[in-house]
Amino acid sequence: MHKSVLNLAIRAGLLGVVGFATTVQAQQSENEQQENKLETITITAQKRSQSIQEVPISVATISQERFNAIFSGGDDITALAVKVPGLYAETSNGRAAPRFYIRGLGNTDFDLAASQPVSIIMDEVVMENVILKSFPLFDMQAVEVIRGPQGTLFGRNTTAGIIKFDSVKPRQEFDGYFKTSAGSLGMLNVEGAVGGGLTDELSARLSLMSNHRDDWVSNSFYDNKDVMGGYNELAGRLQFLYEGDGFDALLNLHARNYDGTSTLFRANILSQGSNKLNSNYDRNTVAYNEGRNNPQSYDAWGGSLKLDFALDGMTLTSISALEKANGGGIGDIDGGNPTGPGFIPFQAVTEDQLRGLKQLTQEIRLASDTNHALSWQTGAFYFDSSFAVNSIDGFFGATEVFHGNTSWAVFGQSSYQVDEQLTITGGIRYTDDVKTFYVGQQNVNGFALVIGVAEEQYYAPIKVSDDNISWELSANYRLTPTTSLFARVAEGFRAQSIQGRDVAFEAPPSVADAETISSFEVGAKSDLLGNTLRLNGALFYYTIDDIQLSAIGGETQGNQLINADKGVGYGFEIDFDWRATPYFTLGGGFSYNKTELKDDTLTVAPCGSGMCTVLDPVNSDGQAFISGNPFPQAPKTILTLNGRYDFPIPSGEIYVYADYQLQGKTNLFLYESAEFNSNNNFEAGLRVAYTNYAHNYEVGVFGRNITNEHNLKGAIDFNNMTGFVNEPRVFGVDFRINFY
Repeated sequence: MHKSVLNLAIRAGLLGVVGFATTVQAQQSENEQQENKLETITITAQKRSQSIQEVPISVATISQERFNAIFSGGDDITALAVKVPGLYAETSNGRAAPRFYIRGLGNTDFDLAASQPVSIIMDEVVMENVILKSFPLFDMQAVEVIRGPQGTLFGRNTTAGIIKFDSVKPRQEFDGYFKTSAGSLGMLNVEGAVGGGLTDELSARLSLMSNHRDDWVSNSFYDNKDVMGGYNELAGRLQFLYEGDGFDALLNLHARNYDGTSTLFRANILSQGSNKLNSNYDRNTVAYNEGRNNPQSYDAWGGSLKLDFALDGMTLTSISALEKANGGGIGDIDGGNPTGPGFIPFQAVTEDQLRGLKQLTQEIRLASDTNHALSWQTGAFYFDSSFAVNSIDGFFGATEVFHGNTSWAVFGQSSYQVDEQLTITGGIRYTDDVKTFYVGQQNVNGFALVIGVAEEQYYAPIKVSDDNISWELSANYRLTPTTSLFARVAEGFRAQSIQGRDVAFEAPPSVADAETISSFEVGAKSDLLGNTLRLNGALFYYTIDDIQLSAIGGETQGNQLINADKGVGYGFEIDFDWRATPYFTLGGGFSYNKTELKDDTLTVAPCGSGMCTVLDPVNSDGQAFISGNPFPQAPKTILTLNGRYDFPIPSGEIYVYADYQLQGKTNLFLYESAEFNSNNNFEAGLRVAYTNYAHNYEVGVFGRNITNEHNLKGAIDFNNMTGFVNEPRVFGVDFRINFY
């Protein structure tokens, strides 16, 4: 079936279900409608528990059921891509270094030292390095996508927003679960948790996860069958919660061990003038002569200690955290061998090793704890990070560079309830940020060189610093008891960045100045139809001065940081949940993001050797002017739908859950070409399960990417028409039992 026809068929099927549900709803009794109300969603987007409908920020959440469906096939964190309007994610580093985008704003840099404008917060701790951002998700209690700059409470590098994950916490009551799934590609996933009280004041929870997939991609160059594509991932979390008289303490210890495959690059799977996959593409086969079949492995561990002291009308909170990681991977970057597929001008293989990553954070905040009209919180934050990246190129040799980052901030935020309808919130944060960089030892063509000799002095150590005042002002107006309007203006910044990857290729490091964002949004949040329909929407507009960009690849084969004069984005998001009947729910949303770079003189190197069709004007040196182009990897539209229908039976229920995501036009690079873009990529998932209420277990069958779509996710443009694609179709069965 043609892709566009299948796409329309899936959407038509979902709309047909909506029509059926509407007919059934018309026959409901008043009592049934009363039982049909949506539950209140509580979030912590402002570092205090609030109803999602009361927060003057555009926030989306992912329910437990939807979360379980999304990750039923053992996918990594990038599976969140296009599951929420305005949210995108991708990676060219396997399961290890994800890249996130909110409202079109992100960073395409693949290096292990890359800075991103989307911050990942796990159990109230910022995960700054890209490897820390990929910690596996299991035993999760809440997932929040908080759109727009969040520089007041969460600080630097949040110009696009944050994704906040909170795991299930210990409690006095005994509870736990065991879950396992098995399926195609040799998939076998196991996870579980157990927790309860140890004493009257002390409780604990242990959560464990194991994900496995067999190798399923063959290397035809060496006639090796099923040698890539698999992984083994183990992770665990141990938490202790002490609840005393006026004092609580939560200790969180976690670790991860991962062995798998780097992203599989595929040579010449695009033809000049087209963005469609051609006959060189075979999902199950590559033809690598280098890269040792692209192995990848990482180890990470960390811990945090949260202390809460109850004072007179306020709470003092301290969060101390330490994160560490090591590992690396290797990739056949040209995606083929000297004989093809297609024409490959030269061979390219690189290896990157992360060594000695250490991140230390400390936050102290004081928050009011009263029911007065005025509520407030104030605090201080400290961040210190250091690590080394060793880049090994098949031609140039090995180079080790060292990155350091120290940052501190003070912040405050206050809300004042003017009357029963209007609440005004204001916040401010001062941040001081320092980054350092120096080059260690190089090994060029087998000869060790110590950086610092005369001919290498342009590699001298670098130190850059900046400070910034971020602020926000918002208002929430309750129009009716179930509908509120909000408006928000905010400014944030992303600290200056240093990229030293090009040192490995005999080029100097690059530095990008800090970027600052001014954001405006207005929106509405409402619970309609007797609280059976939750409909939230927002309009936004933002400008970024000195937007940081990564000029990657092209004919210069580089990875250089640059600043454009300005970036502009505007659009809207709509999120909805509809409990159409006691047995049918429908949810989803839609986003439109228009982004544009504005810098009349800024150019980048387009694809190498004229192999692609560049659509931008070029200068006499062949450099492409990028002013007017969209941000890279910024989907113009995202549509997401999910639905569930229940069939009650005497022992429990049988239900069908389906989800669908459609990604609009997306440009892959800073320059525009006929080849390096995608449009109308979609995926769908399905799950059918039986739930037994009496014995607290559930068994089901599921499928992810059920139509087996082959979607272009990214490309490499300096050597040949190399691309990489989405995950394949996976079918499986699963079982879960809960213990109380």
